[in-house]
This record gives sequence, C-alpha cells and structure tokens, in this order.
Amino acid sequence: MSDFESKNIDKEAEAKIAAVAGHLKAIIELLGEDCGREGLVKTPMRAAKALWYVTDGYRKDPKAVMNQAIFEYAGSQIVIVKDIEFYSMCEHHILPFFGKISIGYIPDGNMIGLSKLARLVNVFARRLQVQERLTRQVCETVMETLHTSGVIVVCNAHHLCMKMRGVEKQESTTTTVHCSGVFETDCAMRQEFMQLLKV
Repeated sequence: MSDFESKNIDKEAEAKIAAVAGHLKAIIELLGEDCGREGLVKTPMRAAKALWYVTDGYRKDPKAVMNQAIFEYAGSQIVIVKDIEFYSMCEHHILPFFGKISIGYIPDGNMIGLSKLARLVNVFARRLQVQERLTRQVCETVMETLHTSGVIVVCNAHHLCMKMRGVEKQESTTTTVHCSGVFETDCAMRQEFMQLLKV
C-alpha cells in the first residue's frame, strides 16, 4: 500500500477493498483470464485499491472542504480559476473521462482559498459521474457555500466510452456549462467570463 493509502484506510475500508478485490478477481476470470498467472496474481487487489482511490469523493463532504478556507472580501470583481484538471469515471460504462474545469464567481462579502476550488472538483470528479452533473454540482456547491452573486462553471472533457468503444470517435470532446446568479441572468457577464477564459 502507498503512503497515501496507508494513512487514509482504516480497518473497515480495508475489508471493503478486500471484498472489491474478490469481485474483481471473479470478473477477470469470467472474462477468460487466469488470475493465478504471474502478471495477474496481485492485479485484483491493485485494481481494488485504485478504484477506492479514484472514488474517494464518496467519502468526502464538499461543503466541509469549502468551509476550510472562506475569508471576508469586500471587492466585487470576478474571480476565475482556470483549467483545473480532473479525472473521473463514467457511471454508464465505468470507463474514465477526463478534462479541465474552469470556475468563475463574483465575491459578495466572501472569497474562497483558490486551492479549495480544485479540491472541490476532486470531490465530485472522484465518484461515478456524468459530466453534466459534475458541472452542476461544482457550480451549486460554490454558490451555496459562498452565497456569492453568481457562479459559472465550464467543463471540457474527453470520454473513453466514446473513444475505446461504441462510436470510437477519437477527436471528440464534450463541453458543459452551468451558471447561477448574475451569470444566469446577465448575458454580458457570461460573455466576459468566456472571453477571460481565452486570455
């Protein structure tokens, strides 16, 4: 187990990971492989630990993450954190999708420590997800936690369920946008945000 895993996994979690490994061993064998061969002996447990890590968003409270670093701020200018990379798992095929999220908000008495926005993205990305919901959840949590004048979130992602299987379109990307407050009602504000993303 890595240092990260050993610090964050208790006895209950270890039992769950072992159970997941047992199921993965059965799946691998049903697919036609031999888990007794050298290259696969440790694979079920390694894969179970990897799945536990990439789904650790289920074990984190997004609002608690945000509340760790909220500060008073009297300004009213837009704040943008751009190109936060993320990796997630599509809930339809359990295949990865990944990309970047940009978040903009208008402070209204409060601001957030910038790293907490990246941590918030991880909380929601590290769950079985769809891109549309991921975008909305990030937007709504920032709005609810900061009580800001407006939030806008843009997500661009590549989906391996479209690249590895199915339609197999290698160059396709998906963009989703969710906004609230002034960004929802004011077209000029949305346009300003989109222009600033290109800077």
